[in-house]
Amino acid sequence: MSEWLRGPSNGIALAFGDDAVRYGELARAVDAARLPSGDGPVGCPAGADPVTLITTVLACLDRGRPVLVGTCRAEAEALGDALPDGTELALQTSGSSDPADTPRVVARTSDSWLASAAPLAELAGLSATDRIAVTGPLHVSMHLYAALHALWLGASVGDGLEGATVVHATPTRLSRLIDDRGRPPKAVVAGAAMSPRLRAQASVRGIRLTEYYGAAELSFVLAGAGDGLAPFPGVEVELRPGATGDEIWARSPYLALGVIGGGMLRRTDDGFATVGDLATRAAGGGIRVLGRGDAAITTAGATVLAEDVEARLAALPGVAAAAVVGEPHELLGERVVAIVELADGAHLTDVVTAARGELDPAELPRRWFVRPVPRTASGKVARGRLRDALATGALGAGHAVPAPEGVRP
Repeated sequence: MSEWLRGPSNGIALAFGDDAVRYGELARAVDAARLPSGDGPVGCPAGADPVTLITTVLACLDRGRPVLVGTCRAEAEALGDALPDGTELALQTSGSSDPADTPRVVARTSDSWLASAAPLAELAGLSATDRIAVTGPLHVSMHLYAALHALWLGASVGDGLEGATVVHATPTRLSRLIDDRGRPPKAVVAGAAMSPRLRAQASVRGIRLTEYYGAAELSFVLAGAGDGLAPFPGVEVELRPGATGDEIWARSPYLALGVIGGGMLRRTDDGFATVGDLATRAAGGGIRVLGRGDAAITTAGATVLAEDVEARLAALPGVAAAAVVGEPHELLGERVVAIVELADGAHLTDVVTAARGELDPAELPRRWFVRPVPRTASGKVARGRLRDALATGALGAGHAVPAPEGVRP
C-alpha cells in the first residue's frame, strides 16, 4: 500500500461530491490503475476529477513514474527530458506577477512532502479522526498537499464543509465562510497573507487557526497559530539583503528539486533557497512576510510593497478584498493603483478617506477601480493580468485621487 494511505480499509478516504471511497477501495484502485506504457512521466490534467487525480498520483508514486499534475499526456512527455533527476511529483504553477499567469513546473520528490506531514499534524492538531475539507482544485500545490496529508493521517478528505472538522483554505476563502454556522472548528490557512481583522474574526469565533507561509518551490517555511510566524519545524530561515529589502531564504528537507520554465527560485551553495519574498523581524521576535519582491512599486523614489498595502486596505471597513499594482507614469516612474471589492452598502469615497489615514502618502493609490479582484488558481492576486488590463485600458478610467498636499501627483 502507498505510504500516503494510512487509514483503515473500511474507513472513508475520499468524499468529493456524491462519491465516497473507502481506503480499501482506493488502495485497490491504485493497484489497478492503468498508466501509459513505458517509464516516462505521466500527465494528470487539471480537469481530472479528484478521485481520478489522487488515484493517478498515488499509482505513479508507487510505481516510480514521475507524475506531472496539471498537464496532459503530451505535455508530460514533452517535459520528460527537462525534469531534474529524482523527480517523482511535479506540479504546474503560475506566479501572481507572471503575464497571463505563465505556467511553470515545480519538480520535487515525494519524500520532500512526506517529511513535513508529522510536523504539520502536530502544529495544527490534526489526527485520523478528523474530517478534512479542501476548498480549491487539487492540481494546485497547497490543495493537493492538503488532500494527501489527510490520507497520510488516515483521515477523511473531501470538498464539503458540512460535518468537516478542519478546512484548508486561502484567506479569501476563509473570510467567505467564517460566518457560516457550519464552519469547521479548525482552519489551516495559506496562499496569501492574513489580515489582522480576519485573524481576530477567527479568534472570536473560536476557530483554531494554523497559518503558514511557503511557496510551491520551498514548501513550508514559516508557521504560526494566528499570533505571528516563526520557522516551520525543520526549516532554517535567514533574512538576507535583496534589491528591495530583506529576502526570506530557507534551508530544509522540504525544498523542490527545481523549476522548469523560469520563475523566481534561486539557490546558494550552502543549501538555502528563495523565491524573492520580502520579510522583516517583528517586534515579538517573529517574522512578518511583506510580499514578493517583484511586486514592489517604485514611485517618486519610494519603494511601496504591494502586498503590504493590500493587507492594510483589506482591513479597512467596507473592503472585502484588495489588489495593488504599479502602472508606468511619466513623472513618478510608477503610479500606485488599487482594485477593491466593496462590501454591500460600502462606498468608495469612504474607503479612500479611510485609506488616507492609514497609508503613507507614497502608498496611497492614485487610481481606484471597484471590481472583483482577479486571482490565480492558488488564490493569489493575479498581478500579471491586472497589469495587462491596465496597459490595454480594459479596466476603464477608474477613479482618480489627488495626491496629498506636498506630494507630487
